[in-house]
Amino acid sequence: MRYSLTINGEKREVTATPEMPLLWVLRDLLGLTGTKFGCGQGICGACTVHQGDEAVRSCQLPMSEANGGTFTTIEGLAQSDQAHPCQRAWIDEDVAQCGYCQPGMIMTAAAMLKQIPRPTDSDIDRAFSNSVCRCGTYQRMRQAIHRAAREMPR
Repeated sequence: MRYSLTINGEKREVTATPEMPLLWVLRDLLGLTGTKFGCGQGICGACTVHQGDEAVRSCQLPMSEANGGTFTTIEGLAQSDQAHPCQRAWIDEDVAQCGYCQPGMIMTAAAMLKQIPRPTDSDIDRAFSNSVCRCGTYQRMRQAIHRAAREMPR
């Protein structure tokens, strides 16, 4: 079937099966490999993208439901060739070890900061309670999120 999506501000047409997850459309059909496959069950968060302003797990979103949607991937998070405050903070706080899950973590953080501009540690813990980083850099993620919050425009 043919599906129409807006990805990173660009209207895209793809041919996929109704049950094909958005994750595989992004990676395999559109070549946007920043969104990672982790668990395939919506548990780890490596596949997180934005649907509008909300963080969603792309491995759990079939094309039959994604059709007509507007999505932002890690490749589209930066604006005007300037890194998003979360991306800059992740670098400044040296968050990544292996880095595999970090695009999804950054997308989770960016969505949370739109809803909670000045999060507490508890807010961050709640937003990341269903995300898994095998390297365990959660403390540095928390520091990066606080840094990004300070740097985000009001």
